Amino acid sequence: MTLSRHTPIAPTGLRRLAAGAGIDAHHHDEHQIVYAARGVLSVTTDRGSWIAPATQAIWVPAGTVHEHRAYGRTDMHLVGLPVGMNPLGLHAPAVLAAEPLLRELIIEYTRDPDGGDGAERERLRAVLLDRLRHSPRHPVHLPTPRDPRLAAVCAALHDDPADGRTLARLGAQAGASERTLSRLFRAEMRMTFPQWRTQLRLHHALILLADNTPVTTVAHRCGWASASAFIDVFRRTFGHTPGRGADADGVVRAPVR
Repeated sequence: MTLSRHTPIAPTGLRRLAAGAGIDAHHHDEHQIVYAARGVLSVTTDRGSWIAPATQAIWVPAGTVHEHRAYGRTDMHLVGLPVGMNPLGLHAPAVLAAEPLLRELIIEYTRDPDGGDGAERERLRAVLLDRLRHSPRHPVHLPTPRDPRLAAVCAALHDDPADGRTLARLGAQAGASERTLSRLFRAEMRMTFPQWRTQLRLHHALILLADNTPVTTVAHRCGWASASAFIDVFRRTFGHTPGRGADADGVVRAPVR
């Protein structure tokens, strides 16, 4: 990752990003909640990438050097929190479920961060933190591989997530046995190869959906045998079907509001 900017205070507010736009590497001395009410947003650190549609938010701990990337026109809501406010006790980035009430609280809290009654904003933040405590984490995370053999396998599948080769065949190209790569996936990625490949395919699927790609095409490009198989995995991961929350312009939005 490139040299980062240091901005001590994590900003609170709304920032609109064009499709493909991003924010370069930076870090804060405070925690931050990042939520895209419209579009799909990724956060990347030297430990990997996290991506979230409009039903999820990303927690970025204080001191984490990170970059943002928008897929589709994105409304990015940012909530800065003092270091002492960490309701889930998280010390690494995480994707959190943003249920309807939490989404509304984030949107309202970021609507006019410099205006309004201070006591009212304190109460609003307190409720927001209460709801955050009940937000389950989602494993939509692509860790960064360290071993060059593992990195070669991951790069090949990043280039073509529909590549259906077995780990043994991928390993033959990368110069490592299936057993070695299986061990590396568990040690470095904290997941099995099939679990990681599903995460990769979901990551790419979210990006394609943000570009208004038809669901059947997304399923094919990302390696699912059928649209129904893709929809089933997507629903179990994100809590809704791929088509839900996309408006007539192909912009992914929160299902409410």
